[in-house]
Amino acid sequence: MQTTTHKRRALIRRLFPEGVPKLWCPPLTHYDAEGHLDRRRIAGHWQGMAPYVGGMLIPGSTGDGWEMDAAEQRRLLELTLEVASPLRIHVLAGALRTDAEEERKTVEETLGWLRGRTGIDDTIGALAAAGVCGFTVCPPAGADRSQREIHDRLAAILDLGAPTAIYQLPQVTQNEADPQTVAELAARYPNFYLFKDTSGADRVAASGLDFGGVYLVRGAEGNYGRWLQSAGGPYAGFLLSTANCFARQLHQMIEHIEQGDLARARTLIGRVEEVVARVFDLVAELPDGNAFTNANKAIDHFLAHGPGAGDVAPPRLHAGGRLPGEVIDATGRALHESGLMPETGYLAAC
Repeated sequence: MQTTTHKRRALIRRLFPEGVPKLWCPPLTHYDAEGHLDRRRIAGHWQGMAPYVGGMLIPGSTGDGWEMDAAEQRRLLELTLEVASPLRIHVLAGALRTDAEEERKTVEETLGWLRGRTGIDDTIGALAAAGVCGFTVCPPAGADRSQREIHDRLAAILDLGAPTAIYQLPQVTQNEADPQTVAELAARYPNFYLFKDTSGADRVAASGLDFGGVYLVRGAEGNYGRWLQSAGGPYAGFLLSTANCFARQLHQMIEHIEQGDLARARTLIGRVEEVVARVFDLVAELPDGNAFTNANKAIDHFLAHGPGAGDVAPPRLHAGGRLPGEVIDATGRALHESGLMPETGYLAAC
C-alpha cells in the first residue's frame, strides 16, 4: 500500500516530468492606459523570463492577486494560460482570499471552468491539459486564529483533491501555519505538494520536521544564496517577486551554487540585492499597491523600454494611478549605477 509520501512523489512526477522548477515567479500584471490587461506587454515580459523561470503563480501578491475580484482573476488566468502554453511554463492558479471558504469556492469554480475549457472531467487530466499545475492558498486571515482552525480550514480545501500549494504570507494573513500544522497536513494529504514561505522567519523549513517530500520554496527577498539545499540551506527553490526583473541573474546564481561556486554566486547576486533594496526604499511609502508590486514595476519599466524609459508614461497600477515620475527617475539611476540597465527593452522584440 502506497504511503502519502509515495503518492505525493507520484503526483509531482506527473505534474513535473522534467522536475519541479527551482525558480518560480509571481509575475506582474500589466495594464494599458484604460486599465485593461495589456496582452502584448504581458507576453513580452513572460518571453523574457521563460528561459530562466519554470513556474508562475497567477495572480500572486506581486500580480495584484489580493486587489483583484474573481472576474479579474479569471480574465488574467485565461490570458496567461494562452501566453504560457507555447513557452512551456507551469502555472499555479492563485486562489488568494482572506477567507478560507472563499478560497475553497475559488478552487471549485476554477476547477469547473478548467474542466469545461478542456472537456476533461478528471481533475489532474483537466489541469494538465490546461497547463495548470495546481492551486495556491493561504491560511485564513486573522491574528487570533488558532492552529487547529488554520489546520481545519486548509484541510477543507485540500479535501477537494486538487494539487495544492500552501503560501505562508503573514504580511497579509497576520498569522502563520506552524511547523506541526504543516507536517500534519503533509502527512494526511498527498495533494499538498508545495509550501512557499515569504515570512522571512523560515520556521517551517528550519524546524527539522518531516514534511514527506513537500517541495519547499522561499519567497522572502535578500540573502538568496544561503537558503538553497545545495548550499546547506533548507529550501529546494525560490518563488521570488524579483524574478520579474532579474530572472537571468537568479537562475545563474542557482547554477553557481549547485556547482559549489558560492563566491561567484554571491558576487553575481550582490548587485541585484543592492538595487532591489534601493528601489524598495523608494516605494515604501506609496499609498497604492504593495512594495513588491511597485518596486518590480519600476524596474520592469526599464527592462521593457530600455534606457529611455524615463520618457515613457510610468506604469499603471491596479488602483488606477501611475508610479510617480521621481520613483522612475531614481530607479533608472540605480540601474545605471549598478550596471544592470539593459541596452534595449524587451518590447522591441515584440
